[in-house]
Amino acid sequence: MNLLELSQTIREVRQKQKMTVEQLAKRSGFSKGFISQVENFRTTPSIKALCKIADALGIGVSELFDRNGQGEPFSFGNLGDGVELQRDDGAQYGIRYLALAHRQLGRTMDPFIIEYTSAPMRDFLAHDSEEFFVLLEGEILYYVYDTKSPRRLKPGDTVYMKAHVPHAVALPETCSHAKALVVYSDPSSGD
Repeated sequence: MNLLELSQTIREVRQKQKMTVEQLAKRSGFSKGFISQVENFRTTPSIKALCKIADALGIGVSELFDRNGQGEPFSFGNLGDGVELQRDDGAQYGIRYLALAHRQLGRTMDPFIIEYTSAPMRDFLAHDSEEFFVLLEGEILYYVYDTKSPRRLKPGDTVYMKAHVPHAVALPETCSHAKALVVYSDPSSGD
């Protein structure tokens, strides 16, 4: 599914539920203008925004990517089949996200290929999930809690963390590109 189809799916689901743009905006915490821009493919929502919109629609974010509603308990894919998701700030920080399990409904893990290019370091992030990070290519400086003592990661190095811990990544000056497999998991989904 491309991003145009994603925007159309959001509109179709909203309309099937007889929900107005204003109602979706209020439920999701976004402005009416932002929802309209998303539905009209004038802006690409971040992963976090997609989650809020899906929640406001009463569906899982994965259902936005599955127009047929078929919920097989498995799915096959290829790294080349990843759907690019744009975070609001991704380009600013040289980060590209490719969702790998977008076809799987009801999943509790979200695997991504994340590509990094030289850019300013993003602010520290913290979120309500667990995160598993595998560096595939290049080198990364992985920061936890502060910028004083980053860990230099090389291909094959991994990080597992409770992501409520503030963390950030940056490329060292000697590296212009890196690629990682990152799997996010919602720990509350196992309850």
